[in-house]
Amino acid sequence: MAKLEKSEQLSQKQQLDLKNKILVRKLLWLLLGSLLFAFALVPIYDVLCEMTGLNGKTNNTAAVLTKAKVDETRWVTVQFTTNVMPGLGWNFYPKQSSIKMHPGQIETVIFIAKNTTNQVVVGRAIPSITPGIAAANLKKIECFCFINQALKPGEEKEMPLRFFVSPELPKDVSDMTLSYAFFPSVDGVKE
Repeated sequence: MAKLEKSEQLSQKQQLDLKNKILVRKLLWLLLGSLLFAFALVPIYDVLCEMTGLNGKTNNTAAVLTKAKVDETRWVTVQFTTNVMPGLGWNFYPKQSSIKMHPGQIETVIFIAKNTTNQVVVGRAIPSITPGIAAANLKKIECFCFINQALKPGEEKEMPLRFFVSPELPKDVSDMTLSYAFFPSVDGVKE
């Protein structure tokens, strides 16, 4: 009789061990799935922002120059702001702080960058637009932000931005801000 009780207890312990092993496996798979999802989230977010213009992110490729009709019935004011991140050693600013334009009208704005260090410095500009709805409607034809920019010690450089605002911009948006933040380039070479 004692052997039978011991056998049943052993069987219950084995069942409990088996259940614990199954639970541990499930938790490990859940952990692995969570880690994979976390790593995939950044590229998915970037694609979503680029497609929708959310978070002020803009497309980093040149817009195809189309024969868009200029909407002369309204004006849009585009303001320009700049930031230089620590460690870059540049002065960076637009020649004009804002521009008033008709949607569909192509404009060129010049930005000035100056290397204040005694070494070659490579930077990369990251654009952001507010309000977010305007990001999908600001079309860059030519932009210094498409590639890394290298400046020699003390060099000053004019950097053009050629763009237009799509006539499809919602009518209630009459002001937008295009902001550039220059970061030290991760790879440190000009593309």
